[in-house]
Amino acid sequence: MKNKIKEFRKLHKLTQDDLAVMLGVSRQTIISLEKGKYNPSINLAFKISKVFEMIIEDIFIYEEEWVKWRRKM
Repeated sequence: MKNKIKEFRKLHKLTQDDLAVMLGVSRQTIISLEKGKYNPSINLAFKISKVFEMIIEDIFIYEEEWVKWRRKM
């Protein structure tokens, strides 16, 4: 599953450390999420959506939707 965590984190002027503290996870977790090497639990996904004040579907993208989203860019 792809995500836009890095883009939204930068938009909100947060460091990886800032976001990790806000979510109660390690910086390594944030790095893994941003690289797409780790899919979050549903609880973590909801926490991330609350931090960015967005719905989960705006942050996390199914692989098929990722191709469509990138084509629009």
